[in-house]
Amino acid sequence: MIQRIKNGLKKRKVKIFLTFLLCSTLAWFVNKLSDTYTSNTTFDLKFVNVPDTKKLISASKEQIDVKVEAVGFQLLGFDFKNKRVQIDLSTIKKKDGMFYMPQSVFKKQIEKQLPEPMHLFEIDGEDLIFEFQKIISKTVPVIPRMELNLAQNYLLERKLTLEPSSVTIKGPENEVDTIENVKSIRLDLTGLTSDFSKEVAIYKSEALKNISFSDQSVTITGKVSRFSEKMVEVAVKVINVPRGIEIKIFPRKVTVLCKAPMSTLKGLNPSDFQVVADYGKAKKKKAKKLVLVLQKKPDNVYSVFLKEKKVEFIIQRK
Repeated sequence: MIQRIKNGLKKRKVKIFLTFLLCSTLAWFVNKLSDTYTSNTTFDLKFVNVPDTKKLISASKEQIDVKVEAVGFQLLGFDFKNKRVQIDLSTIKKKDGMFYMPQSVFKKQIEKQLPEPMHLFEIDGEDLIFEFQKIISKTVPVIPRMELNLAQNYLLERKLTLEPSSVTIKGPENEVDTIENVKSIRLDLTGLTSDFSKEVAIYKSEALKNISFSDQSVTITGKVSRFSEKMVEVAVKVINVPRGIEIKIFPRKVTVLCKAPMSTLKGLNPSDFQVVADYGKAKKKKAKKLVLVLQKKPDNVYSVFLKEKKVEFIIQRK
């Protein structure tokens, strides 16, 4: 029984001793963390606010070695791993064709990003050197890439319309200068019998990866109508006839076959067309017939076809 009491007292003394030892160690550790220390680390640099007229090609450094000073508590809680600081390039300087940022400038920028009261004790003393590429912009037309297959007896009235019809591209000068237009992605439409309006993305090839666009897509619109045919008799006008002679042609009128929507065909008149025969050209070639040319037709007529290509003629002197 006495031996058990002695053993219990020994264990109690050991526990008390360990407790005091732990407390004194913690007190010492806390006291040390209150001291000021310096630590070496490396920061990754992230360059921001690049001027709009320039593209950053390279920098003399993408990482920078620094020495910071702070109390132990702060260093303990500060995560140095993969630490990234931003460098504002809106204040870059240029000298002798070279862009640079003085060490004093980017040192202040880094210091502002450190928590208080951490101090940037030492930094790599070299200036940052940058290489830029000139950025320009220009406006180019958009070319639609389409395969239209209209249903039988239907036609596309007027030209396709694009909105916007052009876009502003922006990028490195040597690349932008070579671009004359951009294209839409391919659009296939079959069996069309009605008007259409489709939003289509602008095609961006690998060659355009450095180019930005003011618009990413265009809207392609087309008006589709059912068409019919109409034949119009038009008088032939002979031109370049010398004085003193008269040219008589056979026939004096020719047939013009028109394809257009019914509403358009109803309003067609012979005066809407002009068919001419050039006697001067026939004379030079010593031709026996005059070639007919359609010089005037309504803009809203889809297709116009001269059924007669030539007319016979005789010369009469006055």
